[in-house]
Amino acid sequence: QVQLLESGGGLVQAGGSLRLSCAASRRTFSNLAMGWFRQAPGKEREFVTVISWSGGITDYADSVKGRFTISRDGTKNTVYLQMNSLKPEDTAVYYCAASRYYTQARDEYNYWGQGTQVTVSS
Repeated sequence: QVQLLESGGGLVQAGGSLRLSCAASRRTFSNLAMGWFRQAPGKEREFVTVISWSGGITDYADSVKGRFTISRDGTKNTVYLQMNSLKPEDTAVYYCAASRYYTQARDEYNYWGQGTQVTVSS
C-alpha cells in the first residue's frame, strides 16, 4: 500500500509561485510513475503532469506547459510540483497520485493523496 501526503498549497496572487510536495510512504516509490491532477469546483479531475519512475521523462497538460515543473527526489520519496506564473484558472484542489504506468489516464492511478487547495487571486 502506498500512502501519499500533499503539502504546500495556499493562497497566492496571480503571477506568483507555489511549490507543492507529495511524500510517499513506501520505498517502492522509486518504481512508480507519479502524477499531479487537479479538480476545480464543478469540474472533472484533470491531468496536470506526470514523471516517470526514473525521473527522466515528464509530460504536461498544455495549459501548464512552460509554467509548471515536476520533479522527484528518490532519497526522500517525494515528488514536487513547482508552479510559476500562476493564473486564477489554476485554482483547484491538487492531487498527487501514483501509478505503475507512465500515463495521463486518471483511471490508471491506483494511489491518491487527500489533495491540497491552491487558490490564485486576480
